[in-house]
Amino acid sequence: MVHVFSFSHDACVFQERNERLFYKLLIDNVEELLPVVYTPTVGEACQKYGSIFRRPQGLYISLKEKGRILEVLRNWPEKSIQVIVVTDGERILGLGDLGCQGMGIPVGKLALYTALGGVRPSACLPITIDVGTTNEDLLKDEFYIGLKQRRATGQEYYELLDEFMTAVRQNYGQKVLVQFEDFANHNAFTLLEKYRANHLVFNDDIQGTAAVVLAGLIAALKSVGGTLADHKFLFFGAGEAGTGIAELVALEISRQGKVSVEEARQKIWLVDSKGLVVASRNEILQPFKKRYAHEHEPVKDLLDAVKAIRPTALIGSAGVGRSFTKEVIETMSSINERPIILALSNPTSQSECTAEEAYTWSQVVFHAHLSSFHEPNFSQVYPNQMILYIQGRAIFGSGSPFDPVKYNDKLFVPAQV
Repeated sequence: MVHVFSFSHDACVFQERNERLFYKLLIDNVEELLPVVYTPTVGEACQKYGSIFRRPQGLYISLKEKGRILEVLRNWPEKSIQVIVVTDGERILGLGDLGCQGMGIPVGKLALYTALGGVRPSACLPITIDVGTTNEDLLKDEFYIGLKQRRATGQEYYELLDEFMTAVRQNYGQKVLVQFEDFANHNAFTLLEKYRANHLVFNDDIQGTAAVVLAGLIAALKSVGGTLADHKFLFFGAGEAGTGIAELVALEISRQGKVSVEEARQKIWLVDSKGLVVASRNEILQPFKKRYAHEHEPVKDLLDAVKAIRPTALIGSAGVGRSFTKEVIETMSSINERPIILALSNPTSQSECTAEEAYTWSQVVFHAHLSSFHEPNFSQVYPNQMILYIQGRAIFGSGSPFDPVKYNDKLFVPAQV
């Protein structure tokens, strides 16, 4: 199987020597190869990037290029760039700070722009902004290819990003799309707000994930009934993805129900590393969390939050593997006839639960042939794939593919949409 960062020498040679054939294979076999080109395989590729590095893919811009970023961009051989995917490597998937080894993400994502969106490979530019890393293992790794220094922050960091965005517009025009990818929460929201008025920018973690999850929730309503306003949502994870989804859900509730966004937000609760996000924590919360800090007594862990809030939908985006325990899913099932369980974190090792766990622990009570299920469909806003299955009481969605599940003497093969 071909993969952008395969451990196979032949695969790397194949892509480099015959790009047209590589994409022909990917387009013709996209369902099979999508998990290889992107999640979950790309996470492992990024972790081992230094040891499998053969030659550069994409453009690296480091702190050492400050003051001449426009010159660096002009060195890229392709001039008609339509899409740039850029990362600083600080929050790669659920794996943390991988520094410039995060280049696998822009490269893999742009492969999807070509395979799924039809954008010419020559019009795609993967970029990694190298400002150092806080990952001590990488700083000690002789094969690490990035700057071996602590990550730059504050004014130094934002000045570099300002120069980068200005240079992009100067070199490629105002219509080039810049997709921010896997930036840490504290920078992701700031950059999106700062540049969205004057640049064509998009943050997939905040906006793309939100779009696909909202579509999945609307589709799930066909099975559970009601409107979004009839449901209560508990998010495990209050970062880019979690708050991005929450805000889009609130906007849709507001639109459908003709109520204010502030009123719609009352249907949505967040759990972060310190527990339930409540008003008494307001002074220490980041701005994007404060709008969801409702009046409630403090709750420290997820299970107690589920018991207290009694949500109809539990949505995980914290990157904490197996955090949807048996007790959590059983509690959701005791509250709801058809609990909505969305384990969105990736790669697969960071998923909150597996499909099999969600089905088994939700105490399936009825049986039907697969053909009798009215299974909702939704579109993918690449590269964030969400796979929706309905089986038994749980309505389960995930951000990573899972193996087929044998249930009631039948084999259910989850489809990756």
